[in-house]
Amino acid sequence: MTTVIEKLGICPIKIERNPPESKLTQLGVRQWPKWGCPPSKFPWTYEAKETCYLLEGKVKVFPSGSNESVEIAAGDLVVFPKGMSCTWDVSVGVDKHYNFE
Repeated sequence: MTTVIEKLGICPIKIERNPPESKLTQLGVRQWPKWGCPPSKFPWTYEAKETCYLLEGKVKVFPSGSNESVEIAAGDLVVFPKGMSCTWDVSVGVDKHYNFE
């Protein structure tokens, strides 16, 4: 089953848990470049809208100016809005496909 979660705050982060393979194929996710990192914590600002699909990993994302965090993990299709600043707290090493618009 697919679950869509929208976190509102300073900037919305959209998370779709376990999207169907048909949606991943339609988006061309498997052709997107890949990026990975070991467990770590770092600040990040999105210069463009990013859509990513986590193959592995677990991350808590703390949007700047918000008291809440968003947890993303393997199997999540996530959209980060352009201009959002946040801190990534990676507890399990990440391997993801990503696409900037």
